[in-house]
Amino acid sequence: MRRIFLRVLVAGCMLWFAGCTPYTPSTANYPPDWNPTRVAWQPYALGLKAAAREHKPIVLVFYTDWCPHCHHYSRVFHDPRVVEASRAFVMIRVERDGSPELSREYALDGDYIPRTFFLLPGGEVMEQLHTGRADFRYFLDEYEPDELLGLMGQARELAAGSR
Repeated sequence: MRRIFLRVLVAGCMLWFAGCTPYTPSTANYPPDWNPTRVAWQPYALGLKAAAREHKPIVLVFYTDWCPHCHHYSRVFHDPRVVEASRAFVMIRVERDGSPELSREYALDGDYIPRTFFLLPGGEVMEQLHTGRADFRYFLDEYEPDELLGLMGQARELAAGSR
């Protein structure tokens, strides 16, 4: 009886510990630098002009240099699928602390960071493109690119339909 109990106990412990393996994001090995060599980031004003001229939708990201969530999120832009998708957009990053007035203009549900918006080529925010959460709607998954990629696909479709 004691042997059976020990076997059951050991098996239970093994199952419990198997569920405790740490999660490692697919982007964990990328540097936290927003991938400036492969993603064509532009300043805000130049990016708006380029989007209007090229008839491309915009990905607009507000971040800060000191924010750990921003550092995690910056790695998502190294994913090859995000790099490829970014070519259909004008990519704009704004450092929130350096542009507080601009950040407040886009504080649709708060001035938190990072925030990611999708804009039509004319600069209008596609407010319906967000996480679906009640709070922090524009705070996308900072570890995995799937949410960003899904919203980028929707933004391309909406932008194409607005022409």
